[in-house]
Amino acid sequence: MSRLPLRHLLGLLFVLLFSFVGATAHAVPALDLHVELNPGTHEFKAYAELRPPPGEFQFALHESLQVTSAAAGGKPLQVFPAGREGALRAWRVTLPPGARTLRIDYGGTLPPLDRSLDHRGVLHGLPPMASQEGSFLPAGSGWYPQPAPLFAYRVALSVPAGQRALVAGHLLSEDVPNDTTKPYRANFEFPQPADGIDLMAGPWIVHERMVPRTGAEGLRLRTYFPRELDAMPGLAAAYLEDTQRYIDLYSRQIGDYPFKGFSIVASPLPTGFGMPSLTYIGAEVLKLPFIRATSLGHEILHDWWGNGVYVDYEGGNWSEGLTTFMADYAYKERESAAAAREMRLAWLRDFAAVPPGDQQTLRGFRSRTHGAEAAIGYGKSAMLFVMLRDMIGEEAFVKGIRTFWHQHRFRSASWDDLRLAFEHSSGKPLGDFFQQWLARAGGPTVTIADASLASGTANETGKKHVQLVIEQSEPPYALRLPVELVYANRTEMRRVDVSHTREQISLDVDAPPQGVRIDPDLRIWRVLEHDQLPPILRQWFIARAPRLAIVSPQLRTAADELARRLFENPPQAASLAQGVSGTEPMMLIGLHADVDAALAQAGLPPRPKELDGKGSAQVWTVPGSRVPLAVVSAADADALRALLRPLPHYGAQSWLVFEGSHAAARGVWPAPGKMIKVRAAK
Repeated sequence: MSRLPLRHLLGLLFVLLFSFVGATAHAVPALDLHVELNPGTHEFKAYAELRPPPGEFQFALHESLQVTSAAAGGKPLQVFPAGREGALRAWRVTLPPGARTLRIDYGGTLPPLDRSLDHRGVLHGLPPMASQEGSFLPAGSGWYPQPAPLFAYRVALSVPAGQRALVAGHLLSEDVPNDTTKPYRANFEFPQPADGIDLMAGPWIVHERMVPRTGAEGLRLRTYFPRELDAMPGLAAAYLEDTQRYIDLYSRQIGDYPFKGFSIVASPLPTGFGMPSLTYIGAEVLKLPFIRATSLGHEILHDWWGNGVYVDYEGGNWSEGLTTFMADYAYKERESAAAAREMRLAWLRDFAAVPPGDQQTLRGFRSRTHGAEAAIGYGKSAMLFVMLRDMIGEEAFVKGIRTFWHQHRFRSASWDDLRLAFEHSSGKPLGDFFQQWLARAGGPTVTIADASLASGTANETGKKHVQLVIEQSEPPYALRLPVELVYANRTEMRRVDVSHTREQISLDVDAPPQGVRIDPDLRIWRVLEHDQLPPILRQWFIARAPRLAIVSPQLRTAADELARRLFENPPQAASLAQGVSGTEPMMLIGLHADVDAALAQAGLPPRPKELDGKGSAQVWTVPGSRVPLAVVSAADADALRALLRPLPHYGAQSWLVFEGSHAAARGVWPAPGKMIKVRAAK
């Protein structure tokens, strides 16, 4: 996921005194930073040089940092506190007329690295942290004075020998000392408009690959890995190889890569963030093979979408959906048609798990902080691009992508700008299409109310007719709906246009089909029918009023810890002994024997055979239960605590088997599609 831009966050904290319209690289305000960081002592010392207009300038710093002096044109200036918001303190200084450059000296002792913080969401709220094993000073944490909502920057970094440090941007120079008494120094430049600066440092071993580019400076590709990760044979080389492959792929599809390099930086924390020209990912996660196959490409693509073309957040965040479509979903399409369908099904299942009151519009989506927002901002948004490509065709879609990139490179762009690019490439008006999917929450419910052979004789061509009555929820959507005709030994796909709550459609057929199905390949965003929706764990994670039944008292402490990690809303205590009733999802947690006894006593289905006797812990949802029920069954308290970190990431699954913290097996209960039989005419 990409970092939530600071121009969206800081506006909630302080009123910045600058406006920036039509930002381009040559017009953007500039910031020069000189930073000395000692991770061992947590000491931070810096000075910033910037050029705000004359008059009062306000900025924010983290509460651990104090302004020591300020000056303009060599003359000291007074700096005054101006309030605070959470851990951020506001400061103000007044520049005299004629002053050009403001220098602010500041420093302090940063908080130590905190592994207990929840890093699954956006960076907003994380403090600047420093430790020998790794330091992370996220944009928005107040480690530098921000000159404007968008700005260019240069940063000079100094850390003790044995450490490396970097920020997003072009590495201008670095000095790697052989003498352990001398510091490591590096200078970075980011000339494009940026909304924030993230600083990372750690005891990394660096591997580098320079990739030549025709007519341009070569690309500098790097890995920053700790010694343990670097010792894994071939891992750094594989990341560099895959990085080059992804950059080549998207350069061909979209346009030239917009930066001068890309780095994969290992974090001691379980992070997973993309910044311009780098990604910052937990060291343990980087060991997993699927990261190179999926997540790495996703983060690299954000250098085009989000970091190369900025998001105009007033009209909604389009970048996560477009990146998901062109990265994660495209990888599934290349794998197989079945794999791509499975991803579309996962999007629709996630959507079905979101309570109606939490279903926001795409124009209202800003960033993912909860599972409900992810189902919309990633899943629904990506499906919009699936439907759009189906509508205008592959050639027009690719042309529209390239047009959008070339028109808005290093500028803010909105959903409306995307629409205009695709209208230009396809020659089709797309206003109604975008309006219904962007401005309306939820999705249509579409069913075949009746399917029959038309009465009477065949028409002049010898063909027969199938009459379909198609219904959809109010207010209706305009849909080009796939309809599958099912014969004894073949199927045939048709597309029909519907735009009313109830319509009768006539289809010419050569022979009477046995049945019909609506959108069996799941290419339309919609509310699936019940028999297409096996229960998945996200239903419980994002429930508005979940219930928790703990059947093993000795697990109460561990079960409460797990519940705090899993549920977005606090669960209410429940008991199976009081009977299973109600409509709100219930989760049952206990030891294996206690779980089996509780299920039997309540008359509920037993432990599935697919899971019985496997692993140290098992998790499953109960299909067809009279109340939505999920079960977490563990061998002991340690086995339950081992689920604290991994289980929240498996919301799209129906069942899992864990060996310690490793998901040894997982899956989704089968859900066959619904076929409507074609009846004979009365």
